[in-house]
Amino acid sequence: MRKFPAKIEVMDDQMAEVYRRKSAAEKLAIAHDLWRYARQRIEAAVRWQHPEWDQRAVNREASRRLLNGSGATPEPPARCG
Repeated sequence: MRKFPAKIEVMDDQMAEVYRRKSAAEKLAIAHDLWRYARQRIEAAVRWQHPEWDQRAVNREASRRLLNGSGATPEPPARCG
């Protein structure tokens, strides 16, 4: 069973207006920066939890965590034949 936060943060009206005024490109840049920040934090956590892992293993685990539940796989399946 998935746990939900006890408190859900809601954006205040002033901040919502700031985001409404942004162009699509600006919104996309913000989303990308947030994704990149999240990926860096996940990689740091994985490195802390598994200091013996090389960068490839860290990348694979970070990808797995980011893709969890999306139906995607972090690596392509092995070739057949």
